[in-house]
Amino acid sequence: MPERETIERAHHDAAQGKSPSTQAGEFVREEMHHIREGKHGARSPKQAIAIGLSKARRAGVRLKPPARGRTSRRTRDSAQRDYAAGRSGRRRKASPRRSRAILRALKREPRRTVSSKALARQARRSARRRKRS
Repeated sequence: MPERETIERAHHDAAQGKSPSTQAGEFVREEMHHIREGKHGARSPKQAIAIGLSKARRAGVRLKPPARGRTSRRTRDSAQRDYAAGRSGRRRKASPRRSRAILRALKREPRRTVSSKALARQARRSARRRKRS
């Protein structure tokens, strides 16, 4: 569950008319902080970003799932589920047992994945994939 401050920051961005990806950036930022604090880990910077985007979609940010051909079908389906969950206002109580299991699994993952070095490497890699302006 995202922190109240993160949701407020995202709402503030939305009120200013900023793009959904900018709003989602707040959730990704929160995710990076959580991993650094040791609340949980991730195997790669990409996974940390994906967790943040998933949280954003579930919190109601209108971030569309990736287009066909950009990612795997599994990723797209997961994003569509998250997007639908965020669009429907209904909240189901998370299973405590499942939540604990996920948290324990993530805690076993490394923390170095969100070091500044790893994030810089990821940023350069994704910038290289974008077309030159």
